[in-house]
Amino acid sequence: MATVELTELERKSLEEIPHPSLGAGANLYGSTKLFPDYQAEDGESYLTLIHGIAHESSVAFVAMLQATRALRKGFESVAYFYGPGSMNCMDTRGFPMTGDTAFPGEQNINNQIKTFIGEGGKVYCCRFGLSLHGLREEDLIEGVIPAHPLDIQDCVIEYARKGAIINSTYLF
Repeated sequence: MATVELTELERKSLEEIPHPSLGAGANLYGSTKLFPDYQAEDGESYLTLIHGIAHESSVAFVAMLQATRALRKGFESVAYFYGPGSMNCMDTRGFPMTGDTAFPGEQNINNQIKTFIGEGGKVYCCRFGLSLHGLREEDLIEGVIPAHPLDIQDCVIEYARKGAIINSTYLF
């Protein structure tokens, strides 16, 4: 490790609290789960609405993790990307080539969408959301279903009438 010259105040600041306060592998948090590990009952649905943009925050990625968990619990699980969230569905992500990972996690959202579809989840992507950003329908991840702009509201109505759990995520 390189030696860095520190001022007296920098050294004092570093020494105020001993580091590391706990060694590697130490528990920082308890592990008690407070609620039962619910599984879907026959016919239950889970709709996830995603308005967040990949890499602007973890909102879209975490929403897809939750949708995948619901799918694995037996729910009919659907993800609907709309507005700027539609960008998440593009299979052209990567640098310098599509599919390349220029930084750790660049392909996380793509991989999670592909996993979700591969395990039986359904993904819709708003065509108007695509058009707002000049994105092409033919560049969607395989299996993503393009949807008319008026479908978002009717999708919510359909799943609400079915009694679905609706997880609406929004990033502005």
